[in-house]
Amino acid sequence: MRHRARTFFIAGALLTVLGAARDSVQTPRQRTYANPIDIDYRYNFEQQNQGISYRSGADPVIVVQRGAYYLFETIGDGYWQSHDLGTWRHITPSRWPLTDIVAPAALSVRDTIYLLPSTTAPLPILMLTEPATGRVEFYNRLLPWLPLARAREADVLAQPDSVQPGPWDPAFFHDPDTDRWFLYWNSSNAYPLHVIELDKTKRLAYTGTPKWLFGLEPALHGWERFGQDHRDTTIHPFIEGAWMTKHAGRYYLQYGAPGTEYNVYATGVYIGDDPLGPFTYAPYNPVAYKPGGFMQGAGHGNTFQDVYGNWWNTGTPWIAVNWNFERRIGLHPAGFDADGQMYVDTRFGDFPHWLPTQGWRTSDELFTGWMLLSYRKSVTASSALDSFPGARVTDENPRTFWVARQNRPGEWLTIDLGRPYDLKAVQVNYADYQSGLYGTDSTVVTQFRLQSSADGRAWRTIADLSRERRDRPNAYIEIATPTRARFVRYEHVHVGAATLAVSDIRVFGQGSGSRPATPAALTARRDTDERDAGLRWEPVPGVVGYNVRWGISPTKLYETYQRFADQGTTLELRALTVGQAYWVAIESFDENGVSALSAAVPIR
Repeated sequence: MRHRARTFFIAGALLTVLGAARDSVQTPRQRTYANPIDIDYRYNFEQQNQGISYRSGADPVIVVQRGAYYLFETIGDGYWQSHDLGTWRHITPSRWPLTDIVAPAALSVRDTIYLLPSTTAPLPILMLTEPATGRVEFYNRLLPWLPLARAREADVLAQPDSVQPGPWDPAFFHDPDTDRWFLYWNSSNAYPLHVIELDKTKRLAYTGTPKWLFGLEPALHGWERFGQDHRDTTIHPFIEGAWMTKHAGRYYLQYGAPGTEYNVYATGVYIGDDPLGPFTYAPYNPVAYKPGGFMQGAGHGNTFQDVYGNWWNTGTPWIAVNWNFERRIGLHPAGFDADGQMYVDTRFGDFPHWLPTQGWRTSDELFTGWMLLSYRKSVTASSALDSFPGARVTDENPRTFWVARQNRPGEWLTIDLGRPYDLKAVQVNYADYQSGLYGTDSTVVTQFRLQSSADGRAWRTIADLSRERRDRPNAYIEIATPTRARFVRYEHVHVGAATLAVSDIRVFGQGSGSRPATPAALTARRDTDERDAGLRWEPVPGVVGYNVRWGISPTKLYETYQRFADQGTTLELRALTVGQAYWVAIESFDENGVSALSAAVPIR
């Protein structure tokens, strides 16, 4: 990922002792999760001198070590541990870079996790052999300078006898079949991805010189165009966030594009028969794409297998209210089909999904069927500051929010769902509006209560986090006991920020009505510019939204573009590859469920 405000011209004085692992209060183990993942995203210090306060979370890598999951990311003030991918414990490490870590390379091989921050100058490689304790040690006290590194990044594409200073956005890869080690890296709109082999006998020192791999081709690949909905032609898109996965003897080199600060941040993949290439562009790109819905963006993460052998992909959705690089972390089921096609399932990607307890046959098994009950529903608030009304908490937009007049216990929001539903889960998403924080300490905790009511008069508590000792800016609460209600109330207790701001309260559950009808009359017309296509369908009265599902075959509709019904019944799909054939189908959804999928039609 790009992180323009950071440089790493720090060598011997890079690391400091920060203390042992810190315990945090754990919520009861849940069966489900929802994106963005529920961790205590840390407040960023990098824009403190500009007075810009926001929580950071981006560029995730999840690795498995001794049956536990460890999450590393950008500006985490450490890392997180989980035993189920749903409940995470922050760990403060024994040593850590003074200016924290950006977009790290992290890889678990046998009994060791290897860790390297993004850098523009030589740094140590760190290692964790007992990550649950927080102990971090040096593996390599100082890498040499990156071979062929220029003094600065060129304004135009340079010759392949040079690389920009780095490695920035690094990714380790260990080939278990050959015991060879590699490093992939780059984040640039001038240079392509690079690879270099590493010598394990010399503490992963560089071997030889970097090899140029591939860059972006937005003239051919529509999804690689920059900007909101791929519409910004003034900036060259960025290739970044490399990750290598080996599956069935083939090498899947993944990369993020075209930019982290927009809804279309996605992951692409090239495939090869050797870790050094050559690599061929996969026809089904992008492999991870989520431009619609609540959490938008799925680029720059990693692909890993859980303890049951299931595949997952992490990514970086965007917030971008206070700063372009204000982001969160997403987790989506992934896999490889019988033809070796890699896929990442973002359908209902920010609705509740089951946590893994065994191997699954298809990622469809993980969707709970708990539907969004709160979209555009009526909201009343105890108070509201200026032009930040309570109605914003049901608009499914993390870039709008309610602000209470005062940050004090007892402020509340009540959502009227319109009729009774079976409530299953609630997600409370906070916003940073003039928060005034540039670091996370013991005062930064999130405390609130959730109540439900059938009539708006008699209330029962369905979740009590009034004694929570963690910061949970995207708190996901699975309701433990069966609850049927029409009203849901948030009652405030405490946040560490100077103001109380909530972007969205998302209520999930099930209605008792019939599932909606399948949208009719789907048409898909390719534009003269083959990267774009216009889609149209007939509206289904009363639905909450639609999922446009598309892919390179009628049986491979792995891509999803979610649209809410009030956004209309047309879509310009701008993510296609020139010369590649596509098919598209559509389904509708409401509080009661999901329609049958329409027949797939070719995009012509």
